[in-house]
This record gives sequence, C-alpha cells and structure tokens, in this order.
Amino acid sequence: MNAISAILDYLATTLGYIGSAMAGFGEPIILLYVVGGTLLGMCIGMLPGLTATMGVALLTTLTYRMDRDAALMILICLYVGAIYGGSRSAILLNIPGTPANAATTLDGYPLARMGKAGPAMGIATSGSFLGTLIGMFFLATIAPLLADYALKFQTHEFFWLAIFGILISGQLTALDDPIKGWIAGFLGLGVAMIGQEGLYMTDRFTFGYTEMQGGIALIPAMVGAFGFSEVIMVMFNRRAEIIKATTTLRDVIPDPRDIFRYRRTIGRSGILGTLIGVIPGVGEDIGAWVSYAAARRASKEKAKFGKGSVEGLMAAETGNSAAPPGALIPVLTLGVPGSAPAAVLLAAMVLHGVRPGPMIMIESPEFVYQVVVMMLFAAIAIVVLGILLTPVLLKVLSIPRERLMPVVFVLCVIGSYAISQRMFDVWVMVVFGILGFVLRRMNYPMAPLVLGIVLGDIFDKSFRRSLVITGGDFGFYFTRPICVVLMLLCLGTLIMSFGPTRRLAMRPFSMLGHALRRPKGEAGR
Repeated sequence: MNAISAILDYLATTLGYIGSAMAGFGEPIILLYVVGGTLLGMCIGMLPGLTATMGVALLTTLTYRMDRDAALMILICLYVGAIYGGSRSAILLNIPGTPANAATTLDGYPLARMGKAGPAMGIATSGSFLGTLIGMFFLATIAPLLADYALKFQTHEFFWLAIFGILISGQLTALDDPIKGWIAGFLGLGVAMIGQEGLYMTDRFTFGYTEMQGGIALIPAMVGAFGFSEVIMVMFNRRAEIIKATTTLRDVIPDPRDIFRYRRTIGRSGILGTLIGVIPGVGEDIGAWVSYAAARRASKEKAKFGKGSVEGLMAAETGNSAAPPGALIPVLTLGVPGSAPAAVLLAAMVLHGVRPGPMIMIESPEFVYQVVVMMLFAAIAIVVLGILLTPVLLKVLSIPRERLMPVVFVLCVIGSYAISQRMFDVWVMVVFGILGFVLRRMNYPMAPLVLGIVLGDIFDKSFRRSLVITGGDFGFYFTRPICVVLMLLCLGTLIMSFGPTRRLAMRPFSMLGHALRRPKGEAGR
C-alpha cells in the first residue's frame, strides 16, 4: 500500500506541474512563438547545409534579451522542427537536411521516385510526432528520478563522467574510425583549457593575449564549427536537383493503417532513439541509424528496406525525433548535453538564469515539466504545420544557395558579436569555422569537439578538486562505487572500439551461445 500511495503521490505531483505549465503557456503570444519557432526550424531543416545545431546557436544569440520561457520555447520548437524538417530534403533531394535525416534518404527518396512523395512525407510526419511523444514521456518520468540519483554524483564522479562522455561520443559518431572521434573530443577538451584556470586564476595557453584570459566562449565556437563551416562545405558541394513532385494536402495526411501496422516498430524506435539521446554527445543521427537497423533486423519485409520501405522510413523518423527529448534528460539532471543542439540549449539555459544539474529538482522542479510541455507543443506544431504547409514549404527548397549562404554568414557574425560585443568572438567564430571545415573534410565528427568544449570545465575543475580533496591520492577513485562503474564503462568502450579486442572479449559469449544452441544428442557425445 505504501508503494501504491507513493506512486499516486508522484503522479499527482507530476500532473500538477504539467497542468500548471500548460496553463502558463496558453497565452496567445506563447502560441505564436511556438508556431514561429517550429516553422523557422522546419525551414532550416529543409535547406541542406543549415543544421539544427546552427539554427539553435544563431537564434540563441538573438533571444538572450527575451523572457526565459519565451526564449526557451522558441529554441526547443526550432530544435524539434529542424529535425523534422530535414526529412523534406531527404525525401525529395536524396540529401538529408540535417545529419539526423541521413537514414531517411534510404527509403524516403526511393518512395519519392515511385511517385509517392506525398505519402512519404506523411509517414515522416507521423513518425516524427510519435517519436517526440515517446521521448517526451521518458523525459517526464526518467528526468526527475535521475535528478534524485544524480545528487550522489560528486567531484570524483563528474571527472569520470566527462571522460566517458568523450569516449562514447567519439566512438558512436565515428563508427568507422573511433580514434578520429576521440581526437576531436580531446581537442575540444584542450580548447576548454584556454584562459585562466578555475582554482588559482593562472593564465594557460593565452600567449600574452588579454582577450584569451576569459577562455573561448562556447557560443562563438559552436556558431563557427556548425555555422561558418557549413557555409564553406555547402559552397564546395554541387547543388542537387529537386524531384518535381505534385503534392496536395490529401497526399500528406498520414494513413492510420500504416501507423497501426507498424506500431511495434514505432515503439521500438522511440525507445531506442530516446536511449541513444541520453548518451552524452551522440545525437539524433545515431538514434535514427540504430532504430533503422533494429527495424530491419526484426522486419518481415527485409527485402524492401532501401528500396522504398514504409517501415524503414517510419523507423528512421521515429528514432531521430525521439532523441531530442532524450538528449535533454542528461542536460537537466547532470548538466551534460546528449547532443550538439542540446549543448547549445544548455548554454541558452545558463544564459537565461537556469542552472541545470543535480539540484534542478530542488531549486526549480517546475522547470523540468515546463520543458516537457514545450516538447509537447512542438510535437503538435510539427503535425499541424507539416500537414497544412508542406505544399507551400516545398518551395523553400528552390532558394538558390548562392543567395542563402551570405545571409547565414552575416547571421554567424552578428550572433557571435551580439552576446559580449567583442570582435574577438567574431574571430573565434571564423577560426573555428575554418577548423571545422578542415576537420570535416578529413571525416572528423564535430559533435565530440563541441562536447569536449562543454565538458572541459567540468573535467578540469573536477580533476583538480579531487586531487586537492584527496591530497593527490588517485587511488581514492577506486573506493567509490559510481567511479568504479564509470571507469569500467570507459574501459569497455575502449575494448569494444577495435575489432581484435572486441572479438577476443566476445569469444566467451559466442562459445556460450553455440553451446546453448547445440542439439541435446550432439551435446551428450
């Protein structure tokens, strides 16, 4: 009875916070922000070269004088809308509007070539909506519980959490060569070391420049790495031709039979996308690929995958849309971003006076549920706008990139300068844009680089405080259970990243599996 009473009290408290948040966001001006932010996000996602991260980073610099709730509502709606909007160019151009929509091209574009562009966009709309709802459910239920557990994290645990975030992000964002992902991540940690250190205010790597004593600001670095580098990358690539699709409103309305038929795929993809989003620095693109691979493995129609499979398209879009709510779970509870756009949102929250981390459920528990309601509003907006405005929004794809990229560059400059009014930040943006372009040409992922910059302060201060507390005794880490678990996870990540060590580590499990599958008569010989 005590357990049932505790569950009922928890549900009552949760519903009370959600009801209060919905009532507070029911004002007409907030609803206008929802529509505007989602619509802008869809346009950014539709245009190849404009990513969700770049959109959120640019808009953060333009909303820092706004009210906290209004600014974060716009940013979250833009985030969700951009991930959804990228499916349009993926289906019609065979070019993902954002990296999260790369898996969408496998079946979306073949469906468009078969004359089913409208139904394909309807499937993408329903998958994105349901994926966001599933992720939102886990955000509302897991985040408060994880925040309570996160109170057990102290300086020693945060040090290993930062290392684990870099390792797992580098591995999953560069599956072909994890070392490149780790190099990018630890390069970000190195950038975070620039400036005066946090304990004794000693200059590090400033080379005599006064402007560098304050360190490298996160927003200009992110705008450069994701914005200016995208401008250079887009100008290097050839422009794709859009498929001439006659799409009416009736074509885009999702078929309920497809939703019911693939309900298991939707549920599986939503859960996998959310779990992938929780992992620090991984992001929506990995969530889409993992969901797509799982759907193909469990499907009875494997032959259709890659040739115009409705199930494959549904899995990819559900998986990438479930990741944004999942990525906000570690942001709110640990102060660690689950994806690159979530890292910008973390910076925006701090900019607007919110302090994400283990104390969030004590200092401002209502804010967690406000974020849940923001996600709900964004999910509803992508359905309404996605269905009603798709025939009109498809014309956005015809904008010449030669006219678009100069506008993006101007926004990059304005956004970098606006927060601190320093020309130094503009030069930081330019340097990181060129650096990002060079790294991307060599197939280095950008997400670990940005995550390294975000986690650098946590990594540095936690390590130095641990040494001060323990008197330089590193063995203290082995006496704390959470530290031991995180160290084992780091070690496991390293072992599973390389073929020979992975095969050696998995050999006992393979032998056990063969023994269990062996027929009884053969086992007795």
